[in-house]
Amino acid sequence: MPLPTLLSQYLARRPQRIELLRHIAEQGSITRAAKSAGMSYKGAWDAIDELNNIAPLVDRSIGGKGGGGARLSPEGERVLRLYQKLQALQAQVLEAAEDASDLDLLGRLMLRTSARNQLQGSVVGIDSRGRSDIVRLALGGDLHLDAQITHDSTLSLALEIGSPVVALIKAGWLQLLAADQPAPQGHNSLSGIVQQIIDDPDGPSEVRIALTNGQTLCALSEAQHLASIDARVDGPLKVTFSPSYVLLGTQL
Repeated sequence: MPLPTLLSQYLARRPQRIELLRHIAEQGSITRAAKSAGMSYKGAWDAIDELNNIAPLVDRSIGGKGGGGARLSPEGERVLRLYQKLQALQAQVLEAAEDASDLDLLGRLMLRTSARNQLQGSVVGIDSRGRSDIVRLALGGDLHLDAQITHDSTLSLALEIGSPVVALIKAGWLQLLAADQPAPQGHNSLSGIVQQIIDDPDGPSEVRIALTNGQTLCALSEAQHLASIDARVDGPLKVTFSPSYVLLGTQL
């Protein structure tokens, strides 16, 4: 039976989970496996819960010597073998790549999302604010934006200073302002030049804005609003949006 797509995507994004499976197979104990994988006991139990919600990979018993026994199910053993094969294939791909940019381009082409806007950047700051983090990204060309995500998401994505990320923003989440209008306090603000305005008689117009770093944003706005801010092709515009509207993704 083929490995479920959801499970394969989940494990690819969380290699520490695979390490936990490997240590469970070797140790037969959740406590010892967690320590070997560099996880807390609670973190290991939470990870096993997540895994078993997707597929029954781990059989466990509560209590007993070592904090509870655990072993991989037949499917868990198959998943571990498959991942080891994937690691070997990955090594072959890395060896075959002629340049690091080849892998970067391939990663971008493989990213699929419903969000119209995908901005490449890198993490330059992480400001913890209780349960949430404000992650600051450098987009190149002196452009920056902030993303507000949960602290759990920061840990799950393994974000740190220098991490390459993709900022995802839906077109309908962007607000367009005249170039000289101030952005709402606490919002991201990016300036650019209108490349194209596509009118839609049945809904909002689509506006494509070229940023100063060469990246492009697509926004949706009503024709009446565009007229009020004098939006026109080759004219300047300001794009603003809340940090909470920014989704972050990392390449596999």
